[in-house]
Amino acid sequence: MIRLTDLHKSFGANRVLAGVTLEVARGESMVIIGGSGTGKSVLLKSILGLVTPDAGRIEIDGQEVAGARMGRAAREAFLARFGMLFQGAALFDSLKVWENVAFRLLHGPGKLSKAEARDRAIDRLRRVGLRPEVADLYPAELSGGMQKRAGLARAIAANPEIIFFDEPTTGLDPIMAGVINELIREIVTEMGATAMTITHDMTSVRAIADRVAMLHGGQIRWTGPVADMDATPDPYVQQFIHGRAEGPIAAVR
Repeated sequence: MIRLTDLHKSFGANRVLAGVTLEVARGESMVIIGGSGTGKSVLLKSILGLVTPDAGRIEIDGQEVAGARMGRAAREAFLARFGMLFQGAALFDSLKVWENVAFRLLHGPGKLSKAEARDRAIDRLRRVGLRPEVADLYPAELSGGMQKRAGLARAIAANPEIIFFDEPTTGLDPIMAGVINELIREIVTEMGATAMTITHDMTSVRAIADRVAMLHGGQIRWTGPVADMDATPDPYVQQFIHGRAEGPIAAVR
């Protein structure tokens, strides 16, 4: 579903991606791990076209998109295939919860009527465990966990083929993080969606991933089934997943 080939991206002298090659199968849940500043977010932004790679190929379902010139309609149709759960939920403060969830349904291609969009939003809120009355609250009236669930409801509102999760459990207590991990796993499986998640949380990795890829030094150092992660002899992977201070990954001081 997603194929990245020899992807490069620099910002001035800072070489962030230095030949990333990775494949994500249709319906697979891929989790990208790696330290802060290793380019995980840049990788997602490159796929979405928010960042233009310096070199390399990005293919979605066999169609090359990196560097492709798209008109507005084609661009909207391309983005409509994606859902995104942002770090911190990124809800619009001035909109009610249901309006946040239904934002694409109200403003994107094939937009629904206000009544239809509200009904869909309430249905998606129920799916993530939020009561219908939450729909008419504002984001500031929700707890952090409820905001994250509302963000997840928004990510799945338009039935996307591909869903990106950016640090989905950041800022949550362990219990709520577990709830979010379970929801992500269930929803991705139910929808048959292809998922890419970036996270530092190894509990999330084990709960969400089918396959894992480690990004370090601008390249994918290791990739494989999550069940093989603990057994890999790669010293970078072992240091990261066990949180060891000593190893080939230098701590940023």
